[in-house]
Amino acid sequence: MSVRESLVDRWSEAVWWDYVIALLLVSGHVGVVRASGRGDWLSWIESEQRVSLYGTAAGVVSAIGGLSSIAISIYLSSNGERIRAVRRHYQSELRRNWKALLVATALICMGCLVAQGLDDKTDSHSARFLFEASMSLAFIRFLRMLWLLDRMMAINDRDQSDPPTQPAPRFDPDWRQRRRNRTA
Repeated sequence: MSVRESLVDRWSEAVWWDYVIALLLVSGHVGVVRASGRGDWLSWIESEQRVSLYGTAAGVVSAIGGLSSIAISIYLSSNGERIRAVRRHYQSELRRNWKALLVATALICMGCLVAQGLDDKTDSHSARFLFEASMSLAFIRFLRMLWLLDRMMAINDRDQSDPPTQPAPRFDPDWRQRRRNRTA
């Protein structure tokens, strides 16, 4: 197993990594902004524009959350041999990932709406960083959704494209005797 596959396996098994990665991204950005006074791109726009951006982002994330619900329904309606095996052997991992996607959609929207409510002319509550944290989590969870959907579609595609299996031939108890007769 390659290093990339190992990292993807660990990431896919622990949904909490998404929160850690998002927190590290925003913490790094806040550190840079506080240390250098540069790179605070949301402070460059007026408060009204930021508030509008927060609301629009909440709507977009909700729409993407709806797409993940569609992906779940596609997954649940698939009925190939491989997809059944994946469901049988990895049901808790799949459930955890799908649930994490839906929960994150709600948390991200709530973060955007809280940032929208807290933002004022001077952004005294640093709502823009709450928005950045929400968008970082949204980006990482979107990558998780794409990865999960791609894996499920690949399995389903293989199930759908394989030729149907042929039934095993009927068992004939006299096959040895016939084979001996042919070679003799």
